[in-house]
Amino acid sequence: MNFFKKLFSKEKKENLNQGLEKTRTGLFSKLARIVVGKSTIDDEVLDNLEEVLISSDVGVPTTLKIIASIQERVSKDKYMGTDELNRILREEIATLLSSHEGEEQSDLFIPEGKKPYVIMVVGVNGVGKTTTIGKLAYQFNKQGKKVVLGAADTFRAAAIDQLKVWGERAQAQVVAQNMGSDPASVAFDTLQSAVAQQADVVLIDTAGRLHNKVGLMNELSKIKRVMEKVVADAPHEILLVLDGSTGQNAFEQAKQFTAATDVNALAITKIDGTAKGGVVIGISDQFNVPVKYIGVGEKADQLQVFNRFEFVDSLFGEAEKS
Repeated sequence: MNFFKKLFSKEKKENLNQGLEKTRTGLFSKLARIVVGKSTIDDEVLDNLEEVLISSDVGVPTTLKIIASIQERVSKDKYMGTDELNRILREEIATLLSSHEGEEQSDLFIPEGKKPYVIMVVGVNGVGKTTTIGKLAYQFNKQGKKVVLGAADTFRAAAIDQLKVWGERAQAQVVAQNMGSDPASVAFDTLQSAVAQQADVVLIDTAGRLHNKVGLMNELSKIKRVMEKVVADAPHEILLVLDGSTGQNAFEQAKQFTAATDVNALAITKIDGTAKGGVVIGISDQFNVPVKYIGVGEKADQLQVFNRFEFVDSLFGEAEKS
C-alpha cells in the first residue's frame, strides 16, 4: 500500500509542516534518545517507545496497540534495525487513523445529493468552535457555494456576535435570534431559510457548555428533531471541535460528546501552538470517529481538510530526510 500519497499543494503542505513543527521536534528528540547505542529494536527500545508515545498524548490504549503491532513485526524479523523505527511508526500510525468518505480530497467537499448539506457543530467553549464554523464558511464560499449560518449558541451573546462577523467575511447569511432564545427554534429558522434560498451548505453553531450529560443530550437531540422537520436526514454531519493543545482534556471532551450525540466527524484545532499533536492519533483511534479537519494556524485557509497520509508524512518527513 502506498501510505504517502502527495495530494496537497506546496502552500498547504508548508502550512501543515509548520503546524506540526513543535510536535515533530518533540517526538523526534525523544525517539533519537531511545535508540542511542542500539542497533536492533529490543524490549528496552519498545518500553521507551511506549513512554515516548504516551508523553506525546497519543493515549495509553492507542500506544499499547501500536507497541503490540510493532512487537509482532519484530518477532518475525529479530534483526530489524532501529534505523527502521521511523518507517514502521509511519505505517502503523497511518493504518490506525480512521478514514472517511472523500479521504483522497485535499479541499472541502460535499457528498453528492445533499442540498443543503447540514453540519451541526458541537464542542465546549474556547476550543475554536465558532471560528471553525467561520473558516469553513469562508472556504465553502471561495468554492462558489451558498452558505447559511445558524447562531444556535444562544447562551452567549458573544457567540452570536462572533458568528455575525464571520458571516460578513464569508459573505454568508447568519440566522440569529435574541440571546436566551430556544436553540432549536434558531436551527429550524436557519434550515427554512437555507431551503428557500437553495443554499448548498448550512453550518449550525451550538452552545459550548459541557453541562450534565443528560442536559446536553436533550438539547442536541431536540435541535436534531426540529431540523429533521425541514430537511429529512439533517444533520448530515455532527462535527465535534476539539482543542489539540489541551491534550488529555480533549479525550475527555470527546468521550462526553460522543456519548451525548452521534458525532461522525472531528475538527482538531490549535495544533500549531502545541507539541501535543499526538492527540490527533489517539482520539481518532479510540473513538473510531474520523478527523475531518485540522487547524494549523489562525488564517481562514489554515483550517485544512485532514488527510492521514499528508499528516503522517509531515509528522515524520523531515526526520527521514535528515
